[in-house]
Amino acid sequence: MPSSDRPAPPPPVVEDKSASEASDLTVRALQQRIRQQEILAELGVGALQGSGFDQLLADTARLTAEGLRTEFCKVLEYIPAENRFLVRAGVGWDSGVVGVASVGADLASPAGYALKTGRPVISNHLESEERFRTPEILLRHGIHRAMNVILQGDGRPFGVLEVDSRSEDRFVEHDLAFLQGAANILGMAIERERHERNLNAALERHQFLIKEMNHRVKNSLALVVSMLRLQARENSEPEFAQHLEDATLRVAAIARVHEQLYRSSDIERFDIGRYIEAICKDLGASFSQCEILVQAQPGIVISADRAISSALIVNELVSNAAKHAYLGDGPGRVWVDVATTGDGSLFSISVRDEGSGLPEDFEIGKGRGMGARMVGALAEQLDATLAVVPRHPGAEFILTAPLAP
Repeated sequence: MPSSDRPAPPPPVVEDKSASEASDLTVRALQQRIRQQEILAELGVGALQGSGFDQLLADTARLTAEGLRTEFCKVLEYIPAENRFLVRAGVGWDSGVVGVASVGADLASPAGYALKTGRPVISNHLESEERFRTPEILLRHGIHRAMNVILQGDGRPFGVLEVDSRSEDRFVEHDLAFLQGAANILGMAIERERHERNLNAALERHQFLIKEMNHRVKNSLALVVSMLRLQARENSEPEFAQHLEDATLRVAAIARVHEQLYRSSDIERFDIGRYIEAICKDLGASFSQCEILVQAQPGIVISADRAISSALIVNELVSNAAKHAYLGDGPGRVWVDVATTGDGSLFSISVRDEGSGLPEDFEIGKGRGMGARMVGALAEQLDATLAVVPRHPGAEFILTAPLAP
């Protein structure tokens, strides 16, 4: 075939490089925006989970820098008394910057300009910026561009969140929206941290006042005990003196709980076993003719009100055994056991002696004396059962009550 009759070859395909590069840039920008949304979600989860405050600041700086593809980011805390910013957290900076370096908070710095004007600041050419000067810390690190947004706190700004870069690229409005989103999340965490700090301070103050109140109540009751004992010594009627001594022991039992509440870190609950041991120690000093042996399971924690009722019952039962179980038989012993029972939702207090035993017609709860009536009323308050078990020799009283009402 003659060459003139041959079909012409197809024209060469010319690749549009500019279109391909634009497409790549669009894909990268889309990927960056997706990653920014993931970062905001990650920061939000961290803020809700209550991560340590310093850790949250550090994570915010690190993730914000990643989201904006910058080398540097810092959280600046505003120090009003000194009109400066402290670099509280950051990424990319030389050692000795985070936690140490300061930036002026006046209008002559990007962060100060953002704080004073209340508006975000974007500067893509710090070297030619006319609104403010470039801080020394940025010059030292070769920073070419910066972007700042205010970190709001509870009623007053906490400071500024700033990203910085050495590159010749540009920050745009989309970048500012992401930075503001990160700052908003951190601002909510800052408010929560301040509220928690204020609540903790109020709680500490409340606990201090309650402890001080318990201390004063204990001192007042100790004064009442001293007065009752003084009156008992001056009274010539043995029966009346004994009534005063009984009242003294009851008041002392209540004073003991206020003493333990004052010394304890928990102002509402404490170990009933330790409390009973202290009460029995006081009773042993009053009834020297009787040895009181206590075996208490540790860690049985109940409310202060229930502990007082339980201790007053023990006070009555041990006093009764010490006064009446061993009449004419010389010194004796009284055993007191405190333990949990059943599935651990109940506790029991046992008071046992090896004395002469109870009268044949004895019925629990039927006594007419003040002690018997008090025991019955207190057991009812505790929603407790009080059983008596005859022993040979002696008798045993067993109080069983729920740990909580």
